Amino acid sequence: MSKKPVLVVMAAGMGSRFGGLKQIEPVGNHGQVIMDYSIYDAKRAGFETVVFVIKHEIEETFKEAIGNRLSKVIDVRYAFQETSDLPEGYSIPEGRVKPWGTAHAIMAARNVVDGPFAVVNADDYYGPEGFKVIYDYLSQNPDQPDCYEFAMVGYSLRSTLTENGSVARGVCEEDENNYLIRVTERTCIEKDGDDARFSLDGGSSWTPISGDSVVSLNLWGLTRSFIDEAVARFPEFLDKTISENPLKGEFFLPTVITQLLEEKKARVKVLRSSDKWHGVTYMADKPLVVAAIAEKTASGLYPDNLWA
Repeated sequence: MSKKPVLVVMAAGMGSRFGGLKQIEPVGNHGQVIMDYSIYDAKRAGFETVVFVIKHEIEETFKEAIGNRLSKVIDVRYAFQETSDLPEGYSIPEGRVKPWGTAHAIMAARNVVDGPFAVVNADDYYGPEGFKVIYDYLSQNPDQPDCYEFAMVGYSLRSTLTENGSVARGVCEEDENNYLIRVTERTCIEKDGDDARFSLDGGSSWTPISGDSVVSLNLWGLTRSFIDEAVARFPEFLDKTISENPLKGEFFLPTVITQLLEEKKARVKVLRSSDKWHGVTYMADKPLVVAAIAEKTASGLYPDNLWA
């Protein structure tokens, strides 16, 4: 009997650009946060267990704001991303406070995830379609003997932009069968009319990019193999980072995916969602998210009080 997919929510980031714990800013009428809507959509898609990856120091706040409430409607588990979670023989570089990145966040769940899982960010609204397609894919596509079977949900770039500044997005290239060729991280993309533009030099120069480009919002479908590969590759990342960028270097989930693709050890099916992303990257984004949730509630997509 294959294991049912679980949902892993990366919630360890403290929301530096937004200021404070943006994951627990209410956007619904009854104190619901963005994560409530993600869990509602995930539950509707078939997920029965959620693993929150958080930091120990926000555990109490997080449980009061969301964890305890959700544990009444879904099986809630916790994993802790700590900067000190390093392989034997390694220590935190002096002055390092930043977490080690998204692949390290997934590694933090290695003792609570033993089958297929989907990954999402805590502070992004993905819409119901993404959870449905990723749950169905994970349920039906176990690893092959010679190839890991992963997936990601792609969104059109224009449906993932904010009016209030730049965002970071992974721009995807795929083959004719919708398998991923590569993801290129663009850390500074902003809206430009109906399309967008990105900068590689902090805004001094810009390159246009089509609003139809397919981008990743970190909604991945992975198997336990990913965690084992990340654990195995972490020391090599640390060796390089500690010598070159000890305070800021991050072990990113797409970097591990890229290595596995290049080594032909994995393939990643690019699924599609036509839903519009909403998120609170900047303080000015919050009223827009509140309005969008109100509209979706009025249209019947969500009950006003999600968990009543």
